[in-house]
Amino acid sequence: MPRMLDVSDAVRAEIGDEEADRLLAGENAPGSYDCTSCRTPGDSGQERTSTVLFVGDETAVLAFAHAGCLPSQVVQVTDEQLRGAVRSIGGDIGGEGGPAGAAPEQAVLGVTSGLVLIEGELHPALVVEPTAPIVRPGSTGIGDDFLPLLIEQGFMPLTELASVPPVLHGWSVLLAVGQLHAVLQPAANGGQPVAWWQAHQPLQVTDGWRAAANKHQQVLMFAAPVGSVGRQPREDLLRDAIDKAAAGGKLVAAALPLAGT
Repeated sequence: MPRMLDVSDAVRAEIGDEEADRLLAGENAPGSYDCTSCRTPGDSGQERTSTVLFVGDETAVLAFAHAGCLPSQVVQVTDEQLRGAVRSIGGDIGGEGGPAGAAPEQAVLGVTSGLVLIEGELHPALVVEPTAPIVRPGSTGIGDDFLPLLIEQGFMPLTELASVPPVLHGWSVLLAVGQLHAVLQPAANGGQPVAWWQAHQPLQVTDGWRAAANKHQQVLMFAAPVGSVGRQPREDLLRDAIDKAAAGGKLVAAALPLAGT
């Protein structure tokens, strides 16, 4: 039975015309699946479905997503991330965002947007906080390596928010059609940037946040361990929580260039 599959040119190029045609004919495509993005059930016989190919250093995994959640695409990941993605596709974990580049075993990264005032000027900010401790990939120990992993990527520890953190080149924030789509990091092989965090559905941001992002052409990203900032309902409370996390040595930050508009 033919499936309502979207197979992008990039995916077709990776898997070959023969395999792509078999998928479209329904020979190799599952009827029902768990969306690799939102983790809810889908049916490729009843609704448009995207093929998403995770390509690692030596292996690749084909996954499926609601077309409304993700377009058909090739996602470059490391083999360690790919193992995390396989666990996610297998239903072992679920979350609000895609696999975190720092730790694929932990699927849930909470992301809050807000404006922060620095040196008399408003800057667009994202605060990233996982919902559980992040351990180093491959580690069997316990603890939380979220901040050390980000520091190794170039994020700077902050003890106070007195000035704009330095730009972290190679990373970027993807804003498209006025909505937040992803935080991108450099690819391990020097190719196209890959998603470190990706929204299941594009996140709405305020007009003020979008205007500030377009003005500065960058977004400040703050990251803190689980329980350090929390989901704050107002920007003044968010700023207070950021300041407390910084004072407690539990905050890293960087300015990420804006990708998109």
